[in-house]
Amino acid sequence: MARPSSRARALSQNFLADPAAAQRLAVPDPRTAPLVLEVGAGKGALTEPLARRCRELTAYEIDPRLVTALRARFVRAPHVRVVGGDFLAARAPGTPFSVAGNVPFSRTSAIVDWCLTAPALTDATLLTQLEYARKRTGDYGRWTLLTVMTWPRHQWRLVGRVSRYGFRPAPRVDAGIVRIERRPAPLLDARAYPGWRCLVELGFSGVGGCLHASLRRAHPGRRVDAAFRAARLDPGVLVGEVAPERWLRLYEELAP
Repeated sequence: MARPSSRARALSQNFLADPAAAQRLAVPDPRTAPLVLEVGAGKGALTEPLARRCRELTAYEIDPRLVTALRARFVRAPHVRVVGGDFLAARAPGTPFSVAGNVPFSRTSAIVDWCLTAPALTDATLLTQLEYARKRTGDYGRWTLLTVMTWPRHQWRLVGRVSRYGFRPAPRVDAGIVRIERRPAPLLDARAYPGWRCLVELGFSGVGGCLHASLRRAHPGRRVDAAFRAARLDPGVLVGEVAPERWLRLYEELAP
């Protein structure tokens, strides 16, 4: 049998040991999403405050050694269900639900993708590597393709930071709390999404060295110039420096 430290590394396990951070993660509103799914319950540091806030909690834990202890801990809480298995293998509920969790750093992208493609998800509050959290939320003053692409339907926010020493064992980097919220009313009509996707992917293609040059591959130069003036953007701006709101203005000007 592998030593616990080796197993923890294999499963990307860094257990949350900061009670204050757990409280900041336990933010789902039971009025809008009575069901909460927890990613990687671990030893239950976040499961406990979540159980106090929600009407129904399903906690996923991939490590079978921890599942037994979790079930024993919450045996008197009938609204808490501990599932031994991989969260990514779960079928998304068909009714409104939230996701919360101390995400295994090595599986962050896959878990975020799962959340973004779940139609009934209302919000996700995830503890990730700080660098990932800052990149996705524009905290560096730059924006990623994923954030811009999903912005009409999802809002991304950095709502907190957690020191690496708030985990056992301590990871090499600090963590950030990312809040992803599905908008009650999307910023674009569903019929607009194919055009939106084409525009954003073209802009992030990197052809030409800047956003203005990339967009001119598919749109007349005069229209691109007018769109940049409407969005109050310099023609030499780099694509990562364009905030999602400015992208929406570009789309308004360049959409067929």
